Amino acid sequence: MDISFVILTWNSSGYLRKCFQSLMRVLSDSSYSYEIFVVDNGSTDDSAKIIDEFCREDSNIHLIQLEQNIGTTKSRNIALRRCHGQHICILDSDIEFEGNVFPDLLQVLNRSDDIGMVVPQLIYPSGKWQKSVDRFPTLSHKIRRFFFLRQIEAGEGAKVGNNGFSCEKKVDYAISAFWLLKRDVLEKIGLFDEKIFYAPEDVDFCLRVWKGGNAIVYVPSRRAIHHTQELSRGMNLNKAKMEHIKGLFYFFVKHKYLFRAPRFLK
Repeated sequence: MDISFVILTWNSSGYLRKCFQSLMRVLSDSSYSYEIFVVDNGSTDDSAKIIDEFCREDSNIHLIQLEQNIGTTKSRNIALRRCHGQHICILDSDIEFEGNVFPDLLQVLNRSDDIGMVVPQLIYPSGKWQKSVDRFPTLSHKIRRFFFLRQIEAGEGAKVGNNGFSCEKKVDYAISAFWLLKRDVLEKIGLFDEKIFYAPEDVDFCLRVWKGGNAIVYVPSRRAIHHTQELSRGMNLNKAKMEHIKGLFYFFVKHKYLFRAPRFLK
């Protein structure tokens, strides 16, 4: 098996068809053997119905239906335990593919043993650059990103193409909307930390990738559209936001830092 896909969805009926249609176009134009596990995290909309339509069209697509939302870590782990692929692709259900990104991403991923994960450039549906990679957070950095992400993106996005963002480079972490990693990395560092319900499970996983001796490489020449839902943004204190805050402080305690982040990049 070449690639195992893990797609997590929760009340994402507005995005699922674009995600599946674009992914199936990519796979139909390739010779990769694949399996797709879609975890529906207790959706109350038409998500499961839409997924079932695609399952009937392609026997390689498997729906894992959960009765309630159990977060992003336990749900993904259920699917990851069933994966057989040499490579694992973790996707959010609001990703839409711009052409076949996989040949180039796989070429970079398999270029050397020390590379454990590759990620493409993510853009908004408007075409604007999305800040999908970043350095490991400190408390102050996280607060700034939470309140001023749009301003940060506007400033950094204006520099895309002339300051290195257009060049392949190693990064501390990438948001888990689109990851492509080697299976042996997963076997080395383990699954997602289930003590984190919603976030920052992606930061924790990426930090463990680096601690395990592998690098994460950003490949901005390959792009995908991310119709980001940003469940934990805004000023209202919803469950996602509270779990994000709780997960963040768990992350800092686990990795024993608050103001000085680990450094792996030269």
